[in-house]
Amino acid sequence: MCIRDSFRGVPSLVEPGLDPAWIARTVAVALDEDLGPAPGRDVTTQATIPRSATGVADLVAREAGTVAGLVVVPEALRQVAERLDLRVPEVAFEARDGDDVAPGQVLATVAGPAQVLLIAERTLLNLASRASGVATATRAFARALEGTGATVLDTRKTTPGLRALQKYAVRAGGGTNKRMGLYDVAMVKDNHVVAAGSVADAVKAVRTVFPEVPVQVEADTTAQAIEALSAGADFLLLDNMPTQVLAETVKAVRAREGRDGVPAHVELEATGNLTVERAREVAGTGVDHLSVGALTHSAPILDLALDLRA
Repeated sequence: MCIRDSFRGVPSLVEPGLDPAWIARTVAVALDEDLGPAPGRDVTTQATIPRSATGVADLVAREAGTVAGLVVVPEALRQVAERLDLRVPEVAFEARDGDDVAPGQVLATVAGPAQVLLIAERTLLNLASRASGVATATRAFARALEGTGATVLDTRKTTPGLRALQKYAVRAGGGTNKRMGLYDVAMVKDNHVVAAGSVADAVKAVRTVFPEVPVQVEADTTAQAIEALSAGADFLLLDNMPTQVLAETVKAVRAREGRDGVPAHVELEATGNLTVERAREVAGTGVDHLSVGALTHSAPILDLALDLRA
């Protein structure tokens, strides 16, 4: 990964950064949910705090973890300020996406109209806390796999509307994005095989209609993995295999590499029932990747807070 300013001067360790247009759209939807249709209103804040009041607040980590989603903070503040016709607060970052942080650590300081700070608070925390939770879960797997040669991948099991943010958070945590959707990689699963008639027929159909797209085939057994190789799969998804069966399957696939039209190296991905505690054991079978849906569908948030200074 390389360091770049991914959005409005926010330092980031994550490449590629989040698309600014995506951030703007997502923040707008989140604000509409909270305030009602634009410009919306916060009946508590706007009743109790004068428009002229200013303040300073610290974005703080309440627990240890890996942060991500700080790139959304300036946009949330900007859009609220625009809705209220108030000055956009200034943001000074003390951490960047991908950093490991400690409890009580200040990640950023924001200064500006107090109404803007309080109204933007929940939106920026919702997005950054969820992204940081994903990054924290991913970092745990990445650390468990250090030195094994295997990488941790995400899946399509993301929150609707937040896939870009969650996959960005996976990158921040040291993981790798697999396919972004149904459009960039073909994955032949059991239902596709049933519909097509066989693994070979399913692979052939994809090659005919979308010849430029890589084809992955899901296999539950060693025999299915070898069948998929014979059908011309580019790489294999080894699903819910016990460790011993997984090791035997990897050995069988490696024995066929470079022969009879099989690529010199077949990418092998283990999935199903994967935990941090089991990660090194699975990597030891020789797979290239571990894909973990829990990174995005089950990771708890990282507790972040925006504390207004007295």
